[in-house]
Amino acid sequence: MVVADKTKEDILKLLSQIADPEIPVVTIQEIGMLRDVNISDDGIEVIITPTYTGCPAMGIIEADIKALLHEHGYDATVKLVYNPAWTTDWMTDEAKEKMRKYGIAPPTHSSCGDIAAAEAEIACPQCGSKNTEVVSRFGATACKALYKCNSCKEPFEYFKCH
Repeated sequence: MVVADKTKEDILKLLSQIADPEIPVVTIQEIGMLRDVNISDDGIEVIITPTYTGCPAMGIIEADIKALLHEHGYDATVKLVYNPAWTTDWMTDEAKEKMRKYGIAPPTHSSCGDIAAAEAEIACPQCGSKNTEVVSRFGATACKALYKCNSCKEPFEYFKCH
C-alpha cells in the first residue's frame, strides 16, 4: 500500500463515485454523508455521518468505501461520526435536483426550523403541483415520508427535512 503519493483530494475524488444505496442517483458526497478523510502511515480513515442514527444503508456504504479503496491498493477504515448530527443542509443543490428527477421530492428549505411549514408545501416531483398531502410519515426508509399528489394522482416519497 502506498498512500504517500495520494492527497486527501485524490481520495475524496475516488470516494465521490460511491452512490447512496437507497437513492442511487446521488453520491455519499453530494448528500453530505462523506465528512472527511485522514491519511496516515497506517492507511486511510474515512469519516462519514449517517443521515439517521439507525440508517440500514451504513453497512453497505462502509463496504463500498473499503472495496473501492482496496481496488486502488489502499487499506481503509470507516469511522461513523454522529456529532454533529447530519442535516439536510449538507446536501448539495445538485443532489436535490437529482432526487427530484428520480421521483423523490427533496427537502424544500435549506433550514428546517419550521418543519410543519416546510412540509406543507411539498411539490410533486412528477408534475410540480403543491396540491399534495402526506399519506404516511414514513416511506420505504425512515428518512422519507410517503405523499400523494392530488393533481396528477401519483404517489411519491419526500426526503424529510432534518
